[in-house]
Amino acid sequence: MTAAVGAAPGPATGPTGATGAQAVETAASLVQSIDWLAVAPPLVVAVLALVVLVADLFLAERHKPLLGWATVAGLVVALACLVPLLGDHRSTFCVAADGPGSVQACSYTADDFALVIQALVLVGALLTALLSLDDTRKLPAGEFWFLLLSSASGAALLPASRDLITLVVALEVASLPAFALVGIKRGDRRSSEAALKFFLSSVTATAVMLLGVSFVYAATGVTHLTELSHALDELPARFSTLAATGVALTLVGFAFKTAAAPFHFWVPDTYVGAPLPIAAYLSVVGKAVGFSGLILVTVIAFPAYADVWGPALAVLAALTMTAGNVAALRQDPGRARSAVRLLAWSSVGQAGYLLVPIAASAYSDDVHVGSTVAYALMYAVVNLGAFAVAALVARTSPGNRLTDYRNLYARRPLTALALAFFLVCLAGLPPGIIGLFAKVTVFSAAVDAGLGWLAVVMAVNVVIALAYYLRWTALLFRGADAPEDAGEGTSQAVPAVTSAGATPVAAPAPLVAALVLTTAAALVLSGAPQIVLRFADGTLF
Repeated sequence: MTAAVGAAPGPATGPTGATGAQAVETAASLVQSIDWLAVAPPLVVAVLALVVLVADLFLAERHKPLLGWATVAGLVVALACLVPLLGDHRSTFCVAADGPGSVQACSYTADDFALVIQALVLVGALLTALLSLDDTRKLPAGEFWFLLLSSASGAALLPASRDLITLVVALEVASLPAFALVGIKRGDRRSSEAALKFFLSSVTATAVMLLGVSFVYAATGVTHLTELSHALDELPARFSTLAATGVALTLVGFAFKTAAAPFHFWVPDTYVGAPLPIAAYLSVVGKAVGFSGLILVTVIAFPAYADVWGPALAVLAALTMTAGNVAALRQDPGRARSAVRLLAWSSVGQAGYLLVPIAASAYSDDVHVGSTVAYALMYAVVNLGAFAVAALVARTSPGNRLTDYRNLYARRPLTALALAFFLVCLAGLPPGIIGLFAKVTVFSAAVDAGLGWLAVVMAVNVVIALAYYLRWTALLFRGADAPEDAGEGTSQAVPAVTSAGATPVAAPAPLVAALVLTTAAALVLSGAPQIVLRFADGTLF
């Protein structure tokens, strides 16, 4: 096009009357420069996923474990790509401002918020890979690592997304491979059922969210989050109902990803049916995806409609923490996979706490989402550690009942102490200082915003959660000769006694490494909680 214009003998004009020079200038403005350093973390993971998929075609079966180690190495490289971005604010895929006083709108921004969530996602994926290195012997290795990396790339893209289209694409890139990962255990009826339930409910939630996004776009005509904020502020009254409906429906998709009630029903069956490392991945990375998307659309795009999403999220927070904690309290210790089910319901309850600061942001001039980020970092470390212990116990007790953990201290003292520490962190009790302080920051956010009733509901739920966390903790140090065991019934008591007396088998090195890393991180955060709590007081955007 440029050569043709340059060859024209005169000021040729097109159908609109623009000169050749204007056409060249317009074409040049459509060519965007890409900040490759800013997009490096998700890009490295995406490229690695393709490399693993292709390499799987040419590797002999005996060399397939190399794919897992390549995945671990690639995720470490992606984490290293975050280091040059620290303390910087970089944006790319931007469009020019439309008028004087308007700000440049970008589709990708690597700010403090994006970097923190990307670090959480990549560390979560890395620990999931370590937990999975030994398990993939029974799974199609190439497909497993490709799906895990693909999901992680979408999860890493989402917190940096700053327009609705990129948000939706990143959300689906993170979600679609997760469906396949849940059902990857071929021939396992429970795994297939979990994947189908997860898929159908997620697709329904996504369809509702897309309807909401279309309503918001129809009312405003823009998709960038910063432009949406200004457009909704100046929206004509005749479009207010359409926009409010779109805002409410948009929240549905993210509420599903966060496992907020009543969109939480898929969680227990999905976690039980999925491979244990994938359940850990969904409990941490899946929540990071949902909460980061929810924060972006509410705090950046929809502050003008805080009167719509604020009360909705406050009610969802109360319902979610109550449903999760009450269901966890009612778990039968002798039921198969009751330990995983308790962790699943516990994650639902924790999601309720995470929603509180976001809801509080609608009721005050201060943005409290930093409390959600700080709490999410604490939760990610200790929950991944708890799943690492569950994976270790499952090697000798595949049923993974709570009763299988009876007197674990006698068989694996260090493992029992680590799990006890993770549980008291989740409960918010000393010596799990980081869990206590994280809950205090969330509680303070509700009080500062005038949500006294929500703070009371949270306090009641914290007490409920203490019961099942401490009950599990006590079980780790209780002998197998408790008198109440005799009356539990043969079908429940016999497996418990058998597993309690089982000889521990040697744990694979990657699993031990994941457990050591999470334990060390939890100890460091309890000793120096300001490492993550500083996000509660700082500005992330």
